[in-house]
Amino acid sequence: MAWSSPDVVIIGSGMGGATLAASLAPTGAGILVLERGHQIPDDAPARDPDRIYKNSAFRSDETWLDGEGRRFSPGNYYNVGGNTKLYGAVLYRYRWQDFQAMEHLGGISPAWPFPYETLAPYYDAAEALYQVRGDFSQDPTEPPHAGPYPYPAVLDESALAEVRQRLEKAGLHPSALPLGVDLERWLSNGSDGWDGYPDTRSGKMDAETCGLAVALSHDNVRLETGARVSGLSATLDGRRIDSVTYVQAGEAITVRPKIVALAAGAVQTAALLLSSGLANSSGQVGRNFMNHNATAMLAYDPRFVNDAVYQKTFAINDWYLADGENGPPLGNVQLLGRVVPKILKATVPSMPMPVAAHLSRHAVDFYAITEDLPDPESRVVLNGGDIQLLWRRSNMEAHRRLVKRMKQALRDAGFPLVLSRLFDGRVPSHQCGTARLGDDPATAVLDPDCRSFDHENLFVTDAAALPTSAAVNPSLTVAALALKAGDAIRRELGA
Repeated sequence: MAWSSPDVVIIGSGMGGATLAASLAPTGAGILVLERGHQIPDDAPARDPDRIYKNSAFRSDETWLDGEGRRFSPGNYYNVGGNTKLYGAVLYRYRWQDFQAMEHLGGISPAWPFPYETLAPYYDAAEALYQVRGDFSQDPTEPPHAGPYPYPAVLDESALAEVRQRLEKAGLHPSALPLGVDLERWLSNGSDGWDGYPDTRSGKMDAETCGLAVALSHDNVRLETGARVSGLSATLDGRRIDSVTYVQAGEAITVRPKIVALAAGAVQTAALLLSSGLANSSGQVGRNFMNHNATAMLAYDPRFVNDAVYQKTFAINDWYLADGENGPPLGNVQLLGRVVPKILKATVPSMPMPVAAHLSRHAVDFYAITEDLPDPESRVVLNGGDIQLLWRRSNMEAHRRLVKRMKQALRDAGFPLVLSRLFDGRVPSHQCGTARLGDDPATAVLDPDCRSFDHENLFVTDAAALPTSAAVNPSLTVAALALKAGDAIRRELGA
């Protein structure tokens, strides 16, 4: 294989890049995957809350600028498998209504250029690839499926079964989270949750252990780590991407692929396109940055004993499509992974450890998510040699109402004290939208197959392509879009 001129170069090994590689590997095409990070080693401190939440052992030392020009650590991870190595393994489909125009308190969430039914078969394939555990019959907001999930839902631990019953008595309808985790394998490596903990190939279904593993089982796929892409260049007529240059061990290497797929993450993808001056005839690259409005909630009851290990098994979608009073949507609430005393202490350093231990033992933890709406002025820009994130939160009144509703429901369920904390706007998660797909090249960067309107051999297959953020975890939708793009690339390679 002549790796200086591969058929396909994929930039990034996270959910979008790894899934695309798995889709294309059976074609026999030469596929080069470039990953700026390295594999997390087997002996990494993967189950140590102090190393993860206090000392940030796995977080990059990279800094960005916020809207005020202040430096911050963005909480992104650069390693084989990308951010999925530390994700909560929640693999939701967007709801059927998420593909339609929806009115929110903060404005309109625009329609996608195709309906749910177009992406449904790719959701099926993505759930098979990532071995999803779930039971969609429990959730009335779940869109149609062709068949059951590949595996049954992960069961609630006894303490969480009690919480579920309390919430049901309070009038809510908890439903199983769709999860990509082999519980037996995960727990055989330690009695810890998986949400926020790095996976050392020990039971979490992530971009490395599923998508990339399938791809690398084919001899025509090659992974290069420590390979940071520095630029793309186009042909003289601008119609195609001619070359990709990356730096590895201090050496600049240029390759000339037939197809380029950019999957470096919503912020890094936008930054690379901006620095290369590509795919931006619409002026939309970097714009419409979205990030879920999210709040952590801790519900305390001194009579309740939480002896759960992993905790993250169910969600509340009662207010996903409407607020319960015929008003606009509010969002999703799901269990967080178990917040152990060391995590509480790292989050609130002034809290005495005995207090953290008491709260953790007698509380249950939730995560409230509300859709962030696309706004051209919410954007990623380059400021000298720095990435600057100009995030303009939207739809916050809906988020406040969601948190208020959930707090009242938890009090009705017997938790007299509910603490909450809005996630810092300078520490983004579920980033998306910076190179969105659409029908109109004047307002979108990509066509419905995730192909650049400007360059016929350039695709974007990460969360940058998402035209809306919805209010559920985006990983499975990113995987489904990558599989859809994979079909388009297959046709291109065949031609």
